[in-house]
Amino acid sequence: MANRDATALDDPVGASLRGHHAHLARRLGNAVTYQPGIATFSAVSTDPRPEEWADLARLLGRGELADMFSSAATPPSGWEPVFVLAGRQMIWSGSGRSDRPPAATGTGVVELGTDDVPEMLDLVERAQPGPFWPRTRELGTYLGVRDNGTLVAMAGERLRPPGWTEISAVCTAPQARGQGHAARLVDALVARIVARDERPFLHVAEANTGAITLYERLGFETRKPVTFRGFRTL
Repeated sequence: MANRDATALDDPVGASLRGHHAHLARRLGNAVTYQPGIATFSAVSTDPRPEEWADLARLLGRGELADMFSSAATPPSGWEPVFVLAGRQMIWSGSGRSDRPPAATGTGVVELGTDDVPEMLDLVERAQPGPFWPRTRELGTYLGVRDNGTLVAMAGERLRPPGWTEISAVCTAPQARGQGHAARLVDALVARIVARDERPFLHVAEANTGAITLYERLGFETRKPVTFRGFRTL
């Protein structure tokens, strides 16, 4: 696996929306956000001028959420703070594993499609992995595990800055936890990402120590702490 310039991860939302996900973007000047139903992630330039925030507000509309993700930019008055969450950004190095990535498929792992979206939304409601919308699946490949036909675990690809793919929406139904589903799904996604000569990364809430331990066991290491922030237009 080739080394990747990690500076693309300093603005993963903007790098995705202006690159691989440009076909899913709404853009006005330097302000950019995803189309409705895909994600609320938004981005402005590193040192935004007031007009960039005005452009973003026009893109979103009144009363809408701008999830600024890990951007340090602070909007001017006229924006309502919604949330602040401490987290960390982790990148896959394979540390602690063999040099070969895990297999791209595993026992019971299936690819999820459009017809699976209602079940995916139901699982997200029960497992609460983070933001997931009716069109989020369009961001990349999503994999799942079924038990007697019922979707009990899933994980997928989200942000796509150049040379990188984020693994996200890793979740397991409460009654199916402790069976290794999350590890199998993350391993399968890592293998797919590495196979196309990209490098996996992910984000996790700092308070989610169990997930951090799992990701470290699967070969991820912390790149930097991040603060997730969201604001609403007024």
